[in-house]
Amino acid sequence: MTPPKGRPRRKQLDPARRAAFDVLRAVRERDAYPNLLLPVLLRERHIHGRDAAFATELTYGSSRIRGLLDAVIGSAANRSPETIDPVLLDLLRLGAYQLLRTRVDAHAAVSTTVEQAAIEFDSARAGFVNGVLRTISTRDVQSWVDELAPARSADPIGHAAFVHAHPRWIAQAFADTLGAAAGELDAALAGDDERPQVHLAARPGVLTAEELAAAVGGAVGRYSPYAVYLPSGDPAQLPAVRDGQALVQDEGSQLVARALTLAPIAEDSGRWLDLCAGPGGKTALLAALGVESGARVTAVEPFEHRADLVAENTAGLPVEIVRADGRQSGLEPGFDRVLVDAPCTGLGALRRRPDSRWRRQPADIPALTRLQRELLAAAIALTRPGGVTLYATCSPHLAETVGVVADALRRHPVSALDTRPLFDPVPNLGDGPYVQLWPHRHGTDAMFAAALLKTDG
Repeated sequence: MTPPKGRPRRKQLDPARRAAFDVLRAVRERDAYPNLLLPVLLRERHIHGRDAAFATELTYGSSRIRGLLDAVIGSAANRSPETIDPVLLDLLRLGAYQLLRTRVDAHAAVSTTVEQAAIEFDSARAGFVNGVLRTISTRDVQSWVDELAPARSADPIGHAAFVHAHPRWIAQAFADTLGAAAGELDAALAGDDERPQVHLAARPGVLTAEELAAAVGGAVGRYSPYAVYLPSGDPAQLPAVRDGQALVQDEGSQLVARALTLAPIAEDSGRWLDLCAGPGGKTALLAALGVESGARVTAVEPFEHRADLVAENTAGLPVEIVRADGRQSGLEPGFDRVLVDAPCTGLGALRRRPDSRWRRQPADIPALTRLQRELLAAAIALTRPGGVTLYATCSPHLAETVGVVADALRRHPVSALDTRPLFDPVPNLGDGPYVQLWPHRHGTDAMFAAALLKTDG
């Protein structure tokens, strides 16, 4: 469409910036997930190479540090971000991120954003965007942080939360869990901003970690005997992954599944249960580990799509899939080993989901902990006396971890085992008897695990 005479022709965003802008808008308008939507857009729009890398950096980066960006935007605009049109705010975040966290030329960052504001709205609001971004561009990110962050001396947790772009309640939750090691809070929060390395799990009995590492050009993992670290590339395209010889699985998740198989019990009949199985990564590893002893895994998953993924990930393994709610599975009790990898806030995997720190709210906790307690109670009821239930979450929040386990110890006939030996040779697991992994310590997701022995009571 030709613009009317006298009106300048506006230049659309380039494909990389456009993809990032469209994802930010979809997150806000449709509650989309950046890590799911962006790869689809890149593929559909044939964005590859450096452009794809730039779009990824803009999308994930601006999603991850949204709170910091909003604080800077609010200060530069001299108004609350909540009062700014949401589409303009998306554009401002995109522009501000380029100015504060990339090496993009400041003129390019400002002009491309202003042009799109003029296309979306009018010259007046484009002028507003221009003024805000030019104000932001006069200072570097450290200068803005120094001005806007709470004073470290008066509010050390609030300061750390601001500097590392986390909601304060999450920083507080991490500090509470670190306890005496709360001096690691900055490192723990910074760990969420590190791009996680892709971990693969070699299927036991089919492929060794050494063989997998040689096949993919990776490195054998530090802790799990099945782990391989992939330096680059799309893991879904690896022949070993396509053929079911390996899975994409965080090393922390591998360690959790392995820990259940190492728990000391007498007379293991080989009747194992994964009560929250979807999408099936831990189920597959459990089943593969149980093949040698003749164990079979029952996998419970209530959601059809996730149950289908369990079936896909466990193809060829001795696994029975039960499509039911784990709280009311209808299964016959008497399992030797039961895994409860419970639904949780996912605060232990924030580095993988750039928007989750802003999507989750403290109000989410009560409903989740109620579900976690109910699932753990069901798991204990299905475990035979002398058997072991292993409770795990991908969250370090005390309410979801030791709080749930403490409730089970009060209400049900179980005793806590020292879970730390089940994670050998992993160091620095905490004071016990439970295990808490951390990205900044172990390079894994922040998995929690507690092994509970069923008594005769």
